[in-house]
Amino acid sequence: MKNNQKTATNGIKCIVVCADDFGMHSGIDVAVLRLAEMGRVSATSCLVDGASFAHHARALGASGLQIGLHLNFTERLDSDVDPQALYAPVSTLIARSYLRQLDCDRVRRQIARQLDRFEAVLGCRPDFIDGHQHVHQLPQIRQCLMAELAHRYRNKLLWIRNTRMGRLGMTGSFRYKAGVIQALGSSAMARLAREARFAVNQDFLGVYDFQGGRAAYGRLLKMWFGAAGGASVLMCHPCDRPARGVLGEQRVAEFDVLADGSTAGWLEEYGLSVGGFSA
Repeated sequence: MKNNQKTATNGIKCIVVCADDFGMHSGIDVAVLRLAEMGRVSATSCLVDGASFAHHARALGASGLQIGLHLNFTERLDSDVDPQALYAPVSTLIARSYLRQLDCDRVRRQIARQLDRFEAVLGCRPDFIDGHQHVHQLPQIRQCLMAELAHRYRNKLLWIRNTRMGRLGMTGSFRYKAGVIQALGSSAMARLAREARFAVNQDFLGVYDFQGGRAAYGRLLKMWFGAAGGASVLMCHPCDRPARGVLGEQRVAEFDVLADGSTAGWLEEYGLSVGGFSA
């Protein structure tokens, strides 16, 4: 299977701009749908137990975005009433997964239930899978995920987010953070996905400290555009209003920058088109 994105005309590279956390908050959903109309995002990954997911599902289905499951093991949300569901702070989950202390039956049931809800609400299978706080790539979880996906979607076009660090062009804490995320399971996740005949993106952009307002995010976005390759995924976290507990004002800064006309100019400057990933 060739893991390349759709190629735009005239040699323009096609980058996937993926807004995470659809369904968590109405302001996030509205921001994602507005950016979709503007052609500034091409994919979104859904927290299916979020408070607003079902309410905005019809609009999402009509948006033209690629729609994925944002697999969640770290944050109990409003619609999840399963008392046996497994949630833990991400640091605890990482430690338990690497010590092989997770109950794999419980993990797989949670994966299956979130996929069931995705399909029930949206009426279709996901186009891709990623993870809230990148949990989809952790040991035990990634094996259970691949087993469930192979059971449900064998020979279906599906892609899995690969957190392989892109050519960020910078040093310091952001590069370190991106490297840590990659080290937690990128290579193993990509190998399992390819063995199951699912596609993966080449590299992953968008990691930073969620601080600095519009000015900082604008500088970073331009840098990520310059670093994008032929099969890159850039994650973002927009929201059209401040929302306590979901990265607050920085989400609004991301939305403002992505919606600004300068972003269109930067895309043109670096020969990029925002589009979907071709599995």
